[in-house]
Amino acid sequence: MRVLLIGGASVIGIHCALRLLDAPPASTPPHRVLNVGNHQPVGLLDYIALLEEALGRTAEKQMLPMQPGDVPATYAEPRALQAAVGFAPSTPLAEGLARFAGWFKSCRLQ
Repeated sequence: MRVLLIGGASVIGIHCALRLLDAPPASTPPHRVLNVGNHQPVGLLDYIALLEEALGRTAEKQMLPMQPGDVPATYAEPRALQAAVGFAPSTPLAEGLARFAGWFKSCRLQ
């Protein structure tokens, strides 16, 4: 596994994102952007460490300076999402990554 390290983010698990497909928000005009995250910023190195633990592998890290377009940090504020669909992600990152790793490993074995 090779990862380029260039920033930080607030993230959610795919299982949370898939819940949104059950109740997509109505919007006016025809499209709306909603920030989907659990409002708990996580440093990129912390995220990668949790992912390494969940997958049982060590990433080959190539530390790079910030790239054009990178931001030093992001933060998801899920209030608009909650208001639009009645759902806000709350799964702890370690739990979501463990679920993802289990799914990923099962797909690779098929």
